[in-house]
Amino acid sequence: MTDADLPEGDACCGTSGMTCVFSKALLARSAVCECAQRCSVGERELVQCVSPTARTNCTTLAALLHERARFALRLPRPGQPLIHAKALRLQCGGVVALQASLGAERADVHRLVGVAHERYGSLTELPWAAIVDGLLNWQPRRRRRAELG
Repeated sequence: MTDADLPEGDACCGTSGMTCVFSKALLARSAVCECAQRCSVGERELVQCVSPTARTNCTTLAALLHERARFALRLPRPGQPLIHAKALRLQCGGVVALQASLGAERADVHRLVGVAHERYGSLTELPWAAIVDGLLNWQPRRRRRAELG
C-alpha cells in the first residue's frame, strides 16, 4: 500500500516527503507549530508538516538561519551534514531568537514566519544580527540528575 492508496490524512508519517524542517526543535520542546503532526514509527517519534506552503516558508527560514549563522557557528557548507548538536543549536536557538526579536509570546514556528512576513515583508529583511546573537547565546536545557535514594 502506498500513500496514494490511503485516504487523505491517513498517510503514514514520514513517507510523504513532508518531514518538518524544524523537527529537532519541536521534538526538543523548544518550539511548537500548528502545522506539525506527530506520529510514531516503531520506537521513533516523527514530525510531519501538513502544509506544503508552511514547509516552503520554513525551508526558506532554515536556509537563511544556516547562511547567516554559518560563520558564527562554524557550520559546514549548505548541503553537507551537520552534527546533531549544531543542528539543534541552529533550529532551537534560531526559533527562540526569532521569537525574542519579534516579541512573540510563543515559539510557534508557523506563526513566527507569518509575523515576520507581515512586519518585514520578507524573511531576508529580519534583524539578522540580533537573531544570530540570540542563537549564539542559546543553551540547551540541562539534564536533571537522577536522584540517588
